[in-house]
Amino acid sequence: MNLANESISEEFILLGFSDRPWLELPLFVVFLVSYILTIFGNMMIILVSRLDSKLHTPMYFFLTNLSLLDLCYTTSTVPQMLINICSTQKVISYGGCVAQLFIFLALGSTECLLLGVMSFDRFVAICQPLHYSVIMHQRRCLQLAAACWISGFSNSVLQSTWTLQMPRCGHKEVDHFFCEVPALLKLSCVDTTANEAELFFISVLFLLIPVTLILISYAFIVQAVLRIRSAEGRRKAFGTCGSHLIVVVLFYGTAIYMYLQPPSPASKDRGKMVSLFYGIITPMLNPLIYTLRNKEVKGAFKRLITRVFLIKK
Repeated sequence: MNLANESISEEFILLGFSDRPWLELPLFVVFLVSYILTIFGNMMIILVSRLDSKLHTPMYFFLTNLSLLDLCYTTSTVPQMLINICSTQKVISYGGCVAQLFIFLALGSTECLLLGVMSFDRFVAICQPLHYSVIMHQRRCLQLAAACWISGFSNSVLQSTWTLQMPRCGHKEVDHFFCEVPALLKLSCVDTTANEAELFFISVLFLLIPVTLILISYAFIVQAVLRIRSAEGRRKAFGTCGSHLIVVVLFYGTAIYMYLQPPSPASKDRGKMVSLFYGIITPMLNPLIYTLRNKEVKGAFKRLITRVFLIKK
């Protein structure tokens, strides 16, 4: 009981780059601008995908899920980061740290699986076009999305519980911008080899296996696209898949660097910057990548704006 009460009343100090105060103003501007663009961009994709009947397809259903993930993903960390940059104490409550750890881990795990499902959707659409509506029917899409969310949150429950159970012996300084598993494990005053092995194993399941399946899917997709006789058809197929592939490279590349490289004191600051990239920059870039490279989304956005102006008139 005393241990539980001690944990509840405990606070953590998120160091970030507090040893480099000259970086705080530029970081605050970058975080704030990125967060505003993330909220606006992902909200627009969700609204456009739901309000435009032409986008009521499996591809945009999964894209809506991705945008919702990115919205919640950044909201779980960025507001606290902005507060801490402006503060001299840079603290987060135990409850806030637990919530941040659980939500960030759950949504990140879900996104790993969802990007794999999105590549499967593109594989069926391009390699099995005549059977697409039969394979990717509404119930199947709901089942795949639900499996991603349930698996992601289940993984978070396990990893968060194992991480928070490690004794910290009063250590409170988290050398990071937010509560993340690798940073919290460094606070432990006992051997964390088993936890690091477990984290590595789960990272392989949620990172390497999906990205391998994605690359295999795209190998078949490229073969199928090259067999398309129409230059316009090839351009459209590569354009649609190209957007998803860019997102895959940005997200998995930085996450694999963070979770599957051997721990090294020399890479400490690089690890912080990499986690900021997949935690803040990638969710901001996702809407831009999908809208700037996708004529259907741009057309739906224009129709939505036109409809809004007509209603006002």
